[in-house]
Amino acid sequence: MFEPYRFQDLTPLFNPKSIAVVGASEKEHSIGNHTMKNIVEHSRFAGTIYPVNPKQDMVMGHKAYPDMASLPEAVDVVIVVVPAQFVKSTIEQAGEKGCGFAVILTSGFSEADDWGRAEEAALVEISKRTGIRIYGPNCPGLVNLNIPLGMSFSPAYKDDLVPGSVALATQGGGLGRNMLQHNARGMGFSIWSSSGNECDLQVADFVHYMAGDPEVKVICILVEGFKDGPRFAAAAKRAAEMGKPVIGLKVGRSAYGAAAAQSHTASITGSAEVNSTVFAQLGVIEVDDLDEAMDVAMLFTRAIPRGDEKVAVFASSGGAASLCADNVGTAGLTLSDFAPETLARLGEVLPSYAAISNPIDTTSISISQPQAFLDAIIACANDPNTDIVLAPMPMDYGIYTARGAQSMLEAQKTTDTPIVPIWFSERTGEGYHTLAEGGLVPFRSLRNMGKAVRRWIDWGTWRSGFDMAWTPLIVDQGVAAPATGTRTLTEAEGKRELAASGVPVTAPEVATSAAEAGEIAARMGGALAMKIVSARITHKSDIGGVMLNVAPADAAAAFDTIMANAGQAVPDAPLDGVLLEPMARPGGVEAFVGVARDPVFGHVMTFGLGGIYVEMFKDVTRAMLPVSQAQAMEMIGRLKSAKLLTGYRGQPPRDLEALALLVARVSDHVVAHAERIEEMDINPVWVGAEGEGALALDAVIVVRA
Repeated sequence: MFEPYRFQDLTPLFNPKSIAVVGASEKEHSIGNHTMKNIVEHSRFAGTIYPVNPKQDMVMGHKAYPDMASLPEAVDVVIVVVPAQFVKSTIEQAGEKGCGFAVILTSGFSEADDWGRAEEAALVEISKRTGIRIYGPNCPGLVNLNIPLGMSFSPAYKDDLVPGSVALATQGGGLGRNMLQHNARGMGFSIWSSSGNECDLQVADFVHYMAGDPEVKVICILVEGFKDGPRFAAAAKRAAEMGKPVIGLKVGRSAYGAAAAQSHTASITGSAEVNSTVFAQLGVIEVDDLDEAMDVAMLFTRAIPRGDEKVAVFASSGGAASLCADNVGTAGLTLSDFAPETLARLGEVLPSYAAISNPIDTTSISISQPQAFLDAIIACANDPNTDIVLAPMPMDYGIYTARGAQSMLEAQKTTDTPIVPIWFSERTGEGYHTLAEGGLVPFRSLRNMGKAVRRWIDWGTWRSGFDMAWTPLIVDQGVAAPATGTRTLTEAEGKRELAASGVPVTAPEVATSAAEAGEIAARMGGALAMKIVSARITHKSDIGGVMLNVAPADAAAAFDTIMANAGQAVPDAPLDGVLLEPMARPGGVEAFVGVARDPVFGHVMTFGLGGIYVEMFKDVTRAMLPVSQAQAMEMIGRLKSAKLLTGYRGQPPRDLEALALLVARVSDHVVAHAERIEEMDINPVWVGAEGEGALALDAVIVVRA
């Protein structure tokens, strides 16, 4: 029986009272030396540190011990920097002693070869047996910049000591360090975990901890793959409940990237579409690059959005104002309409030739009249209809730009509305550094500005509509192991199962002879659909196994034709007969509903319209289960082709309520039989005009044998 994952309190890991460094060394430039320096010289660690090195009596002024067994106490954190062949015995000693966490910086495990995979498996066994939790291996360590404390070998740690409220949870070290070094433009960070191979603790554990950390405002994750989908879903749900935005950058979205990620951390990269579905449904803001992640994070440190924010543009260059406004429009953002009192104040302080409506162009007064520039940006930022001020700065004018930057800092003190500069120039002079040091982290491009502000506002919309009572099915039921065998239900069997769960389906009958087909057809009357029945044939129309609009008088002949076509196309397939059912009313729209079991995130539903909309345009939406009727309606609305269901070009509006109810009941059926159902394809689903309902016309269900 599946046991939901229980998250452990990681406070002793991020804020330990005692640390042992196994492999601590006085040898300059060694990993053990860098690790010790970061703790002893570049941190403010108030606890006890124990160097472990059998060849030295003292390391950097601290008494050294020959091994873990000889330490006078069990420590909170054991940092391991010895070669891979000595790691297992070290962890065994630490676990037997009762130590809390082991941070294994050493590489050469599951990412390397079979020996490494076996050694890593042994580390997991020790963890389960003794209770010591393992961070890594194959990682650069972790840091808590609000102490500060660097349990890392990185020689860059000493240059990254800018505290703040952005938490990072990454699998890779180099890219995580890149994000951390955005402190050069004013970003401040709280904690950073870089978890490497994740043989035990994973990104999910750190997200869960960060969600409850009062010093964290926003969480950024960089992942190459998920080994435990239920654990991540539970952690992301926790962050949503705590109101902590999570920004996600997933490496391995292409075949090339997936292969590279697999070789890097031995992670399961997963399907890009499914990963994006999980992110979107749980409120994880998916971004495309490192700088974009930091841009979005910066906005969340400034304000939490409602979802309907309006934008003002404030510039001292007409071209910059226009270009910024263009990007605002391209991103689907909305410029604010200034209140009369704002326009009046701008008219008082700016020259008559300045543009005072949104976007604002102050002209050259940023050079000649600094007080007027300050008064104008204060008026803009305090406008009651404005929620964020974008301040494009296209060039560096030395002291004048620095003075303008200082005015932005002064204006920010008068309002809670974020003032966000956009620095175009490749020259980062005094003005740029004034902004960064003052906490007004500059965007570096208008393109990134548009994407970041759009994502920031969209998260506010998502949060306002998110049902906190909803929990992904996998959090409660987990993800089943791969099936050892499957079988496909016949259409009649599948429809009977769906009908029992309240899914509206046709009521078919199966004929085993031409005469019986004629009798059934006469009883049903009207135009009929006839289809081959065989567990071996799922794509029936491809082999001539489907005939539509069959008159009752022609049913017997149609039976013979269908059986002959199927026997010729798939000679060894058992043929159970031919299914007959009344044709759906003409004029309906065709949709489809599919469910497949993802190996990491469990059952995922796919919905779309039929025909070219899925085949050519790939216009589908996806969701984790369970899917409620309200969530199904939202899935329908996200289709690019959704207008075809709402009365496009004189067509009648479709019965969306009935369609959403059908989708929700399909979800209910899978949830009730999750351990058994592998995949399902209901295609087509007939959707009538308003009031006519929706009906599953075909169903392929694959179950575990």
